[in-house]
This record gives sequence, structure tokens and C-alpha cells, in this order.
Amino acid sequence: MEFVYKVKDMSGQVRESSARADNAQLLRARLSARGYEVLEIKERGFSLAQIPFYTEIDNALAHFEPISLRDMVVFSRQFAAMIGAGVPLLRTLSIIVEQLKNRKLKTCLEDVRRSVESGLSLSDALARSPQVFDKLYVSMVRAGEAGGFLAEVLKRLADFLEARQKLNQKVRSAMVYPTVVLAIAVLVFWVMLTFILPIFEGLFKNIGSDLPAYTRFLMNLSEYMRSIWMALFAVCVGISLFFLRRYYRTDGGREHIDGIFLSLPLFGDLSRKVAIARFCRTFGTLIKAGVPMLSALDVVKDTAGNASIARSVEKIYNEVRQGGSISKPMAKIGLFPSMVTQMVAVGEETGNLDEMLTKVAEFYDMEVDNAVESLTSMLEPIMVVGIGGIVGSVVVGMYLPIFTVIEQLR
Repeated sequence: MEFVYKVKDMSGQVRESSARADNAQLLRARLSARGYEVLEIKERGFSLAQIPFYTEIDNALAHFEPISLRDMVVFSRQFAAMIGAGVPLLRTLSIIVEQLKNRKLKTCLEDVRRSVESGLSLSDALARSPQVFDKLYVSMVRAGEAGGFLAEVLKRLADFLEARQKLNQKVRSAMVYPTVVLAIAVLVFWVMLTFILPIFEGLFKNIGSDLPAYTRFLMNLSEYMRSIWMALFAVCVGISLFFLRRYYRTDGGREHIDGIFLSLPLFGDLSRKVAIARFCRTFGTLIKAGVPMLSALDVVKDTAGNASIARSVEKIYNEVRQGGSISKPMAKIGLFPSMVTQMVAVGEETGNLDEMLTKVAEFYDMEVDNAVESLTSMLEPIMVVGIGGIVGSVVVGMYLPIFTVIEQLR
């Protein structure tokens, strides 16, 4: 059943909300256990929850609701503020669960709260939901629990996730423009060949002379695109993409494809800068949170986002595990520029590795900004010329026979 209740918290503030429970007595006991003074509980009228199987369907749909980085940033900041203010952990989780709007994150945190109530530590409870809390999040929370500075770690996590969100937005802004323009160009070319060129086909047949070779090529292409062969071609493309995706899920295939992506002419340099910025920021955040270096490298390897870069980080991990430094294997790999390796070497010698990594990450954030701007300014004229060339090529093919007839009349 669903109830509407009014409670007073420890600060004297009156709150109103709703909750589901078997009966009013159980809800009153649950609210009292959270430290609230219950003022009023009344049953809500008819709601969708009273429809049979509605709750099961609603929970199933909530499982597919995405959890964005913004949701994680807001949750981490709220969590850090309440823990820093001295609110007990279980009550903090209960309050945050009541305020959350994302149903998937809400369900996950309910499980976390129950696990903590059963005696698990917060990090172990978070580790039970790897689809929401990755190894980086769990490792930093575990370090904060061990060091007694959980609120500070949660604030660093919020800052880190916010910086990663901004970085992802920059990359998406660089990819959206060429993707949209390319899709429009393909759509325009398909419409002109499928719908416009056939209108001129009857006119071309009545000309009575041989058509230019380029016009015949366009007409054959138009006929092919309107035939069953086009559907077979689309099916073959779909099958190829399916097997390519299967190949990408393998370790060797993912490393191969990610390596090709890093070597692309325009987007490869941007991808490399994004990878360096992500590596330095993640590694620096973990080191600053007190995570051991080997554990931090292991986490960075799993959160690299690129299999080729993850393999490079694994080589660094093996060197460090054998007693070596970080800067020397970084210089051998060739993925990191000399400026990055020199800054890391200085950080190792001075004991300020986390600060050096943060400075490198900030520098490469600016490099990503500049790369996005230059890439966008470079692609704009290329895309405009490309669309003009596609439309112009079809128009020229349609008017070539007319020019031929005019010449014959002369």
C-alpha cells in the first residue's frame, strides 16, 4: 500500500513525502527508526501501484533506466556533504534514497543500505553493484574508510566525475557535427537517386541519342538502389557489423580496433589527448586519495576506455611491481609525450606525484579544448564542400543529356 506521511526531523523541520509499506504501523516503525518524529500517516487514494503486476513491470523498466555521470556527481556531493556534517551513514543513505529520482540508482542504493545494515562495510556494499560503482569508485571509498576521511574522498570523487563529464561532453561535441553532416549528406544523396533521378529517366529515354557515360552510371546506380539488391546489401552490412562487434568484444579484437582508432588522421590525436588526460586525472585522484600505487595502476588499467592504452598501462604495472619507477616504462612505451614522462619523473623525485599528474591532466584538458576547436573549424569547410559535391554530382548527371540535346540541335 502507498501512504502519504508528515514527519519532523532532528532539526525541527517538517517534511512531507510518500512511501510504500504493508501497513501504516510498519511505516511508522520504519520512520521512527530513522530518527523522525511521525506527525501524520494516511493512505493515499487510488494509484497505479494498485494495478496488478504494476510494481513488477515498473521495477523491470527501472532496471533499464540509464545512470548518467551527472546523477553520480549529485549523489557523491550529497553523500560527502552529509557525511562531513556528521550524519550517520545509514541515515545518510536513507535520506538520499528518498530524494533520488533515478529509479535504477535508487534501487541500487537501497541494496547498499541493506548490505550496510547487515554488517558490511560501505566499500564492500558498493562493490556488489559493479554496473553502477566501478573499481575506481570502490577503491577510493575503501581508502577513505581506512584513512578516516570518507567525506573528503567523496568530494574528490564528485570533482573527478564532474571533470570526466566535461571531458566527455567535449569529445561528443567534436563527434556530433561530422556525424550529423555525414548523415545528412548520405540522406540527400539517397533521396536524389531514389526519388528525383527516376523522374528524369522517362525524359532521357525519349532523347533518342546515347546518354553520357556518367548519366548511365547514375541511372544504373539508381535502379540498383531501388532493387532487391539494395536490401541484400543492407543485410550484409548488418551482418558485418554484428561480427565486427563480436570481434571487438574479444581481447585481441578490441586492442586491434582501438589501436586503429588511435592512428586515425584527424580523430587519433584527439583520442590520444583524451586518453592521456583521463589517465593522469584518474591516477592522480587515486594516489591523492591514499590508494596504493599498484592498486591505482590496476584500477586505471580497467578504466582506461581504450584496450591499446590499457595494455600500455599493464606494462607500466608490471615494471612497477618489479620495483621500477613509473616514468621509465612510460618513456619506453611511446604513448606518452616527453613532457608527461618528465613531469611524472619530477613528481616521483619530489614526492608530489599526485599534484604533477593533476597539472598534466589540466594541461591536456586545455589541449582537448584546442583540438576540438581546430577539428571543428577544419571539418566545417570539408563537410560543406562534400555536401555541395554530392548534390552537384547528381545535378550534373541529370543535366548532361540536356546539354547533349542542345548541342545536337545546334
